[in-house]
Amino acid sequence: MPLERLFEFIGREQKRKRGEVTETLGAQTLRRIYRYADVLHCEPIAKVADEYINMCGIETGGFDNVAKCKYEVPDYWAIGAVYARLVEDVMTEEPIAALMKIYQSWISDSISNYNSDFFYQPRDYIKECYLAGEVL
Repeated sequence: MPLERLFEFIGREQKRKRGEVTETLGAQTLRRIYRYADVLHCEPIAKVADEYINMCGIETGGFDNVAKCKYEVPDYWAIGAVYARLVEDVMTEEPIAALMKIYQSWISDSISNYNSDFFYQPRDYIKECYLAGEVL
């Protein structure tokens, strides 16, 4: 199960910013999910998400970008893929460290804004924006 899709699913379920999800899970749990991803992908994503929500005490927040979306809501697989490509494109250190940097940065809010077209942009553009520290 790709980590990024799981974070998106948990974020939507718990109405939390995706950076908050990764922060609450923490590096140790993220490494565990990463290590066992080949096993976890056999389980329904809702079940896996529920287990980590309960285990890590991820409380419901007030960030509901799905409800605020004026247009068609992109599915969590598509948004997870945007994050996965970005991690792959900019990773210079171990994957979990790169992943946490991205989710804790400004770009996570831009990707999560479903009323913009940012998440639909080509991967090279998203990478360059991330590296520049702003939308170009």
